[in-house]
Amino acid sequence: MKQLHELFLEHSVICTDTRKITKDCLFFALKGPNFNGNAFAKDALEKGAAYAVIDEEEYNASGQYILCQNVLETLQELALYHRKQNKARIIGLTGSNGKTTTKELINAVLSKTYRTIATQGNLNNHIGVPLTLLSITKDTEIAIVEMGANHKKEIAFLSNIAQPDFGYITNFGKAHLEGFGSVEGVIEGKSELYDHLMAHDKYIFMNADDPIQAEKLGSYVKKMGFSTKDHQYYNIQYTGANPYVVLEAEGTRMQTQLIGKYNFPNCCAAIVMGKYFNVPLEDIKAALEAYAPQNNRSQIMEKNGHHIILDAYNANPTSMRAALENFNLMEGPNKVLIIGDMFELGQTAAEEHQAIADLAAGLDFGSVYLVGENFFGTTTTLNTYRTFDDLKQHLAKNPLPKGTLLIKGSRGMALERVLELL
Repeated sequence: MKQLHELFLEHSVICTDTRKITKDCLFFALKGPNFNGNAFAKDALEKGAAYAVIDEEEYNASGQYILCQNVLETLQELALYHRKQNKARIIGLTGSNGKTTTKELINAVLSKTYRTIATQGNLNNHIGVPLTLLSITKDTEIAIVEMGANHKKEIAFLSNIAQPDFGYITNFGKAHLEGFGSVEGVIEGKSELYDHLMAHDKYIFMNADDPIQAEKLGSYVKKMGFSTKDHQYYNIQYTGANPYVVLEAEGTRMQTQLIGKYNFPNCCAAIVMGKYFNVPLEDIKAALEAYAPQNNRSQIMEKNGHHIILDAYNANPTSMRAALENFNLMEGPNKVLIIGDMFELGQTAAEEHQAIADLAAGLDFGSVYLVGENFFGTTTTLNTYRTFDDLKQHLAKNPLPKGTLLIKGSRGMALERVLELL
């Protein structure tokens, strides 16, 4: 591993896709259900990679190939080795909802004072976490590492690779129930980050208003929390969201570009970490106010007379309910709701989709469109469409009236395609 790490320091760009090869990179020949990276190693070298890390002897054709027992495990071990060689402090981050937004807010705040790196996009799994760690340079002071999971023991595994010095869990919601089995399974799985930190006597950030976190961390000493009411923690007040979250800390008002009260704790986490790391309050304020969401995450935009909230990156019952309730409270003419199926809910899928359909029917929206197999199977008076194409055909004949539009669904529904129909 020491030799491989020395090679990595000379060739510090790692590629796992031959379509993205850069000159002198290291190519790791990962395997997937439908591909064998070893078969692409020769192509990677021909395109300019310095070396190809492989795990099948038959492809070992020259000194540019590095043969190991398992490419994925080697990538993970290299990431852990590299993490131990650097002085950067690692903040581990997980939770059911809001991970990526919280990560971006933390990065915005801490980068005001420190040289930081953070998980790119949502590269937060058993491949993404190692790649994030390997992007740490000798100049990096703080790395914010997002960790995702859809089953138990995954966060524990990623924590063992990242070895975080600090950690924060955004919340515990109804996400990936198919893998976790239940909400209790979600709590147990996500809590593996706090379990790891406590076992290693590391520092924890917490939402003290979350009863699950308050109970779990009640007697743990090395922690800093935020609260709207408990003054033993850092006090932050929510002052509204119509549509953007406004909050106040130490008498300083902060006007964000994030919609929905559900984004308030995400902002609080960034503030409390900024305070811990001695970022001046005026810099924290500037960072929060400048941050604007992107990549289909609660983006606000205008198109052909429509005022649009595009939240089509992901969805689960907890985030969907929060989005609908927030949209109901927002002011705006002719509110239109287009929501798509929520994935990975296992045996609870029918029940959870019915609950959201019932909620939507009971709120004050001008019109509602439910899209996907699960919503199509609900018992409701609302408009339901089995496929996106069915919705598309309907809107071609019945264009949406001008108004305020919320679009939300799981990533696989790709509901940003609605924009093409306006």
